[in-house]
Amino acid sequence: MCPRNYCYIIFGMTECRKDKNLSRCNCSYEPCPRKGVCCECLAYHRDQDELPACFFPDEVERTYDRSIRRFVRLHQGR
Repeated sequence: MCPRNYCYIIFGMTECRKDKNLSRCNCSYEPCPRKGVCCECLAYHRDQDELPACFFPDEVERTYDRSIRRFVRLHQGR
């Protein structure tokens, strides 16, 4: 089961689909142990008051500014 039941609550999933998730993961932090394990990634970044890489376009993600403030600035005026 996913940490804090995120996968079940958000996606209705009871199993991790790491292989499928990896194909959509745009995280550029290579030693990341959470790549493809979205529930762990979400829990980690939530604890850091951040959002995961997949919430950002690649050019913003590569700056490693994954703050909620950056996300809001990115989407203001849309």
